Amino acid sequence: MGIGEDGRAGLSPAAARALDGAGLVVGGRRHLALAAPLAAETLAWPSPIEAAYPAILARRGRATCVLATGDPFHYGIGAVLAGLVPPAEIACYPQPSAFSLAAARLGWPLAETVCLTLHGRPLERVIPHLQPGARLLVLSRDGLTPGLLAALVAARGFAGSRLTILEAMGGPRERRREVLAHASGSLAGAGIDPLNTVAVEVAADAHAAVIPLAPGLDEAWFESDGQITKAEVRAVTLAALRPRAGQVLWDVGAGSGSVGIEWCLRHPANRALAVEAREDRAARIARNALALGVPDLAVVRGRAPEALRGLRPPDAAFVGGGVSDPAVIAAAWAALPPGGRLVANAVTLESEPVLIEAYRRLGGLLRRIGIARAEPVGGMQGWRPAMPVTQWAATKP
Repeated sequence: MGIGEDGRAGLSPAAARALDGAGLVVGGRRHLALAAPLAAETLAWPSPIEAAYPAILARRGRATCVLATGDPFHYGIGAVLAGLVPPAEIACYPQPSAFSLAAARLGWPLAETVCLTLHGRPLERVIPHLQPGARLLVLSRDGLTPGLLAALVAARGFAGSRLTILEAMGGPRERRREVLAHASGSLAGAGIDPLNTVAVEVAADAHAAVIPLAPGLDEAWFESDGQITKAEVRAVTLAALRPRAGQVLWDVGAGSGSVGIEWCLRHPANRALAVEAREDRAARIARNALALGVPDLAVVRGRAPEALRGLRPPDAAFVGGGVSDPAVIAAAWAALPPGGRLVANAVTLESEPVLIEAYRRLGGLLRRIGIARAEPVGGMQGWRPAMPVTQWAATKP
């Protein structure tokens, strides 16, 4: 059951009857206070919240009410409960979500607005969505979030962006304040209510760090020691991997993590596991992932193929480092489901025969990628060829 800041007054008659008919009411202490008076037994969410699930499940077959803010199925507890019991055993009484309330206050079309949450999530998740002219609605984790968000937006070159902070919407404590991102310091100690939603109207400065939507980011976007798949080759590699929404990639011998990071940038639900043997490079991958707004990328420290054992199964795999070892190709291929894609790039004489043999046995596509960039030659310009890349790509039958 969703409950707003107006408490019982905002409940429909059907919701009020369901609440009063429950033998147990579960919710945050704020929710329980908003729903008072309650004659039923109450349970405040413990920490961690999962500790309450056994008590809820023990009451299956008896009326139990779980309170949530707004719409329980929009970044709420509803989806979690629906994974524990069949949806047929659930009756849901939603209230307007914070996103709906914010859109109504601002006059924004919700269907054209990016809706994000920072509850239990890194602030950097907003970075890929910082596109000129975009509108974002962001659920804050606490009263400090608006200031931190404004500082991040400004630091990325969007200092002129307008942030509207909507606090405790729908109740007597509702308040609205506006600030430009470059004035983030003014929010320090401002006493912002922990229950707030931040609306961001993105305005890009001339040199804003706008992440392009196409694959093949320039190498300058990544911190690297030189172990990086070049932009043009990376674009071809992403095309060969054929990412789909919600899929998992193994980026084996990840180097700077560029392929795994760009895989995640293709869709917010995509995930990647970057496998890297060297400690310094593993740390660098994590920094790159955070800087480019894909903090969910997981870094696995270890050498393939041993490090691949026990990992979450992939939908696709890219082998960039360690490709000279046939066992790495074999392990990645074995882990793929039917229809999974494997792409491997080779630049050395020792690794190229491994891909030729894989192509001979398993089929797919074998190609040579040659890139040349114009560079100064004395007072003029000439073509400087990069090392050619042999690429093998195949779909598992």
